[in-house]
Amino acid sequence: MDLLRGAFGGPDPAWDVAVTHALLRHVGSSTSSAVSPTHDAVSPSPDDVFPGAVLRVYRPESRVVAFGRRDTRRPGFPSAVAAARSAGFTPVVRPQGGRAVAYTERSLVVDHIHPHTDTLDGMDARFARYGELWARVLSGFGIDTRVGEVPGEYCPGAYSVNARGVVKLVGTAQRVIKGAWLFSAVAIFDDAELLRPVLADVYRALDLQFDVASVGSIREEASSVSLERLETAILAEYDGHDGLTATTLGAETTHLAQTLIDDHQLR
Repeated sequence: MDLLRGAFGGPDPAWDVAVTHALLRHVGSSTSSAVSPTHDAVSPSPDDVFPGAVLRVYRPESRVVAFGRRDTRRPGFPSAVAAARSAGFTPVVRPQGGRAVAYTERSLVVDHIHPHTDTLDGMDARFARYGELWARVLSGFGIDTRVGEVPGEYCPGAYSVNARGVVKLVGTAQRVIKGAWLFSAVAIFDDAELLRPVLADVYRALDLQFDVASVGSIREEASSVSLERLETAILAEYDGHDGLTATTLGAETTHLAQTLIDDHQLR
């Protein structure tokens, strides 16, 4: 599995979202063209070939509220965007499913892109498998970790990773396209006190249920754990299962991300 580390967005977090979207499209196009030679796929450059899965791991470089596509169709969406900006968070639209999430520089984003030939198979199994992966890592830090939805949580899902059945620590989401799937996890390492009020304002504007008490952080559950240690542990878990080989972002994916960024920016 290729490993791509680090944020690329700088002052514009929409760029990071677009990079992940581009990776998904790139892997999907490569897979589809291999299965169907007549498919009109992106032709990768020599430094930009991902022969299999790609794991992208990064720490955001700014505070972000990432909205799901369904959020953009809510009557209160403009007010939710304004609330995010008022709180000092940059609003973006993410490629994967789910509802709005918020994170800061003290979070860890792990995007797993994998070639796939059957777009209708395996979604629940992936949620379960990678939810348990995160639970194992956090349990190793002494956290009472469970997989399941916490009442009132942001971006609710049956495979969220929580502490004590009370606070959400890691949110997971997916997107499946022809030829590939994306499994994305956002781990809230710290700054829960910053996330609670902005999420409350965003969810109020969207007219969606939310309980501020459901927002937790890994730091609050295990104060001795560092963000570096968390990242190392996740990488070790993936490396043990799939093997990781460091790579860089190539020219073809960079160009594709540039063409997609308007899909994720909010003016």
